[in-house]
Amino acid sequence: MLASKRILLIIGGGIAAFKSLDLIRRLRERGAQVTPVLTRAGEEFVTPLSVSALAGQKVFRDLFDLTDEAEMGHIELSRSADLIVVAPATADLMAKMAQGHADDLASTLLLATDTPVMVAPAMNVRMWEHPATQRNIATLKSDRIHFVGPNEGDMACGEHGPGRMAEPMEIVAAVEAALADGPLAGKRVLVTSGPTHEPIDPVRYIANRSSGAQGTAIARALSALGAEVVFVTGPADVAPPEGVEVVRVETAQEMLEAVQSALPVEAAVFAAAVADWRVASASTSKMKKTKGGLPVLEFTENPDILATISQMDKGRPALVVGFAAETDDVIDNATAKRTRKGCDWIVANDVSHETGIMGGKDNDITLISQEGAEDWPRMSKEDVARRLAERIAQALT
Repeated sequence: MLASKRILLIIGGGIAAFKSLDLIRRLRERGAQVTPVLTRAGEEFVTPLSVSALAGQKVFRDLFDLTDEAEMGHIELSRSADLIVVAPATADLMAKMAQGHADDLASTLLLATDTPVMVAPAMNVRMWEHPATQRNIATLKSDRIHFVGPNEGDMACGEHGPGRMAEPMEIVAAVEAALADGPLAGKRVLVTSGPTHEPIDPVRYIANRSSGAQGTAIARALSALGAEVVFVTGPADVAPPEGVEVVRVETAQEMLEAVQSALPVEAAVFAAAVADWRVASASTSKMKKTKGGLPVLEFTENPDILATISQMDKGRPALVVGFAAETDDVIDNATAKRTRKGCDWIVANDVSHETGIMGGKDNDITLISQEGAEDWPRMSKEDVARRLAERIAQALT
C-alpha cells in the first residue's frame, strides 16, 4: 500500500526513539521511501549511522548546513514528502508545533510545510496530562494534525499511564490509512464505541452488555475508505482497530469531554452504549453489607452526548449518526429518538434477548433518516460497518 510513497520521518529525543529504527524498516518493507530527520536530542538515543543504514538515505540534522541548503533546502525538503511523521513526538516538539516555533531543522520543516503531518507522542505520563500539553494537543488537532497513540502502560521512568509511543506496526497502519486513496481521504470522522462504566464505589459500577464490536468494525471500515478516524471507546471487550486515533474513557462525562476535544470532524458516529444514569455521589470506599438494610442509591442523569453534538450552534459535524438499541416498537422509538436528539441518521436495532444481537457477531438494523426507515437484511457486524461507511462516504462526497 505504501509503494512509491515518500515519508519524511522526524525522530525526536526520547527513549522511544529506538522504536523509530523498527518503524523505518517496516515502512520500507511496504515500499515506502523514508527520508530521516534526526533532532539533536534524538541523537542522544539513536545514532545517525544506524538511522541512515536502515533508511538507505542521508540523515538530515542541521538547519544551517550549507551543502543541504544549497542542494535542497528545508523548504523543498518539507514539501517533497507525501506525509511527515514525527515519532517520537516529544512534549517539546509538540509545543513548538502548536506555537509556531522554528529554531531547529525539525521545527522549521514542520512550520514550512503544507504536507499532512502525523505525530506519535511519547513522554512521561505527568507531561502528557499536564494542562500545557493538553492545550497544545487541542491546538494541533484543530490544525488537522493526525495523531497515533499514545498507548498506556509501564514507562522507562518507572511510572504507568498514557504516554508510551505507539508500536511501529500501529504507526504503519495509521500511515497507510492517512495515505489511502479512498472516498473519505482527507475527512476526519469521530466514532464512539463500547459501554461506559459509572462507578458506585471503587469496586462496583453500572454498565450494560455492549461489547464494542459494532463500533470497532465501523471505525475500521471508515479508516479503510481513507478517513482519519478518532475512536473514543469505553471499556470494550474487543481491541480497538489499528491505524486510528484511540481515546479510552470510562464514564459518560469522560466520553463527552473526549468527543468535544476531538472536534471539528466532518462526521460523528455515536455507536457507544452510554449509561443514561449514574450514582449522584459515588462512594470513595467499598460499600459494606450491614444489618441496617439495603443501601439507598440516588441517581442523576448523565450528559446526553448525541443531543449535545447534534444541537451544536457552531461547529456541528455535517453528518451525525446515532444508535438506538431497542427491545420494543423499534422503528417508532428510533424515529422519535432521531427527532428528539436532532441527529441526521439513527441506526436502530432490536436487542431483545432472543435476537442475540447484544454481544453477538451479527446485527439486524434499520437506518432511520429524514426520508424514512430503510430495513437492511441481517448480516455480520463487519458487513453492517462496511455498508454504513459507504453510505457515510456518499453523504460527505
